[in-house]
Amino acid sequence: MKIAILSRDGSLFSCRRLREAALARHHSVDIIDPLSCYMNINCDSPSIHYRGKRLCAYDAVIPRIGTAITFYGTAVLRQFEMLGSFVLNDATAIARARDKLHSLQLLAKAGIDLPVTGFADSPDETGDLIAMVGGAPLVVKLVEGTQGIGVVLAETTQAANSVIDAFRGLKAQFLVQEYIQEAKGCDIRCMVVGDRVVAAIERQAQPGDFRSNLHRGGSAHNITITPQEREVAIKAAATLGLHIAGVDILRARRGPLVMEVNASPGFEGVETATGIDIAGLMIRYIEQYTPGNSQ
Repeated sequence: MKIAILSRDGSLFSCRRLREAALARHHSVDIIDPLSCYMNINCDSPSIHYRGKRLCAYDAVIPRIGTAITFYGTAVLRQFEMLGSFVLNDATAIARARDKLHSLQLLAKAGIDLPVTGFADSPDETGDLIAMVGGAPLVVKLVEGTQGIGVVLAETTQAANSVIDAFRGLKAQFLVQEYIQEAKGCDIRCMVVGDRVVAAIERQAQPGDFRSNLHRGGSAHNITITPQEREVAIKAAATLGLHIAGVDILRARRGPLVMEVNASPGFEGVETATGIDIAGLMIRYIEQYTPGNSQ
């Protein structure tokens, strides 16, 4: 099977592991920078060109598209879809998950419980917006933030007003969200492959921080999740149309709350903490759903 990994940096852990896992199962692998692709869009003979040459057909494409290039990266991915490649997360699902506001609306519509979340434009209703999510402490996060960047804990109403005014002054789109105090700086990352949670870790924020992202210095360890948490993670990924997802869950008194669904989850922390071969499971999933694959 001929596989393309769409990534700007093939040296990243997830790309290296996916390449190793594919080669171990006797597939050929190319790592392609989506920003170096350009496309001929027509109904008779659509094509993708890469660094001066027309690309041949790929059986499967694994998108590892960073948030900074979502628009162009998903356009390239759609072109691969037009050419008949099986894609591990299609462009529509990735764009849906990357839009934090839209994804939360879809999850809520599907009956998936979330931290209470507010979104507004006018500065005139700040007081009611804060009250809507239960008052301070609360979390203010940029709609387009990632890896914990642009996420602020406002511990008082005055601090909340200041952060909201600052984000509005920057003309940034942001969400105001209920702070789940009982989570104590912990969340659960569930790795979903197909219709299964294949691994789960608990991430703990470093002292003095509430963001549990490993990129922000958090720590991680293997964890056994409850049947309800497993069901919620699978439903959240399916609601957004994702074959592969990192579903982040908070343990609240009222039950598991989905904080975010990541369409291109890194899995270095998960593999390290659990010893589970996430990359191999992803390649095996591709093998199941790629027409004509003999594995």
